[in-house]
Amino acid sequence: MTNQIPHFIDGKRSTLSSTRTADVLNPSTGEVAAQVLLASAADVDAAVASAVEAQKGWAAWNPQRRARVLMKFIELVNTNADELAELLSIEHGKTVADSLGDIQRGIEVIEFAVGIPHLMKGEFTEGAGAGIDVYSIRQPLGVVAGITPFNFPAMIPLWKAGPALACGNAIILKPSERDPSVPLRLAELFIEAGLPPGVLQVVQGDKEAVDAILEHPDIKAVGFVGSSDIAQYIYATSAANGKRSQCFGGAKNHMVILPDADLEACVPRFALVEPTTTIAEALLDQRICCGVGNVFKSEICWAARLDPFTPVDAVPVSLRRELVQIAAQQLRANLDTARRTTVPGGVAVYGHAGERCRRCGASIRMRRHGVHARSTYWCPGCQVPPSPPDTVEVGQAIDQ
Repeated sequence: MTNQIPHFIDGKRSTLSSTRTADVLNPSTGEVAAQVLLASAADVDAAVASAVEAQKGWAAWNPQRRARVLMKFIELVNTNADELAELLSIEHGKTVADSLGDIQRGIEVIEFAVGIPHLMKGEFTEGAGAGIDVYSIRQPLGVVAGITPFNFPAMIPLWKAGPALACGNAIILKPSERDPSVPLRLAELFIEAGLPPGVLQVVQGDKEAVDAILEHPDIKAVGFVGSSDIAQYIYATSAANGKRSQCFGGAKNHMVILPDADLEACVPRFALVEPTTTIAEALLDQRICCGVGNVFKSEICWAARLDPFTPVDAVPVSLRRELVQIAAQQLRANLDTARRTTVPGGVAVYGHAGERCRRCGASIRMRRHGVHARSTYWCPGCQVPPSPPDTVEVGQAIDQ
């Protein structure tokens, strides 16, 4: 029987009234590992109602007492780090070593939050006017929410939870439905560390749960990390409903490959590391910037005969490995060309829009993929990258 991943409400796992579910895949095998419950608007209402009551008592604790809960939580996470890392790897697909790093980066934010009492001090100004003194104090907002993405299922939920809890707020955490187990386990460790039930609620869900959070009158602020388009949507919807919002959208991790790099060692580190992105995002739209020029991952996509907007999780694992090999070949070829053709100062091999291609002299062009999509540069003379075929089947034979 498929394992079911529930919500975390009032200090324990709960199904609430949820009836909808979504598959949670093991990206290493492509098989369904579990099913996660998807919250309705009524489920969000129930979670928030409990959090409102729990927050009153939590805010009454002095900051030092709240900080001790966070210190105990850090201890428990370190004790259970291997368990958490394995759980994260199974659902996300990261190596265990990367998962441990994900957890550690989250813990660093909790460590910072332990010292937050110093930052919560107010101000006092004597004699601001005739017979007037002015003072300010910092108070919790109440119930806040964190909406977090799939790529860092430990680090980013802890980004949101740590400072919110340290300041005396209750938090509704809505993690990604693609890898929901680690936030659930972290919530259990918070309770074990002494956090009162109801102060941290984990609501699993999709857009229905997100919209319920954005429209709920008792949620005073929202923090989000994810794509740029969704960040704009959440920011605008939060503002329309009178909420504070902090939205991080469209972040990128850049990898610099120098001419003397060991390609066999560095290529597997960038190729198709995120199973839920698209081929276009993983290969086509992003440039890898080298010390001597630019290498376009779109060439790799073309070499594999893949539609650039095919989700990577629809590509067989064996073909993903082959794409890594193609990437290595393309990088090696382009770096060799770059060593021969670039001028001092690191001018790009292919250049940018409006420049001349250093291979054939044709004018470089820029192409966009959709209104909000990223741009790619290509040379019409060299046909780099050539346009993908109109119809393509994932797994079609690769011509070497």
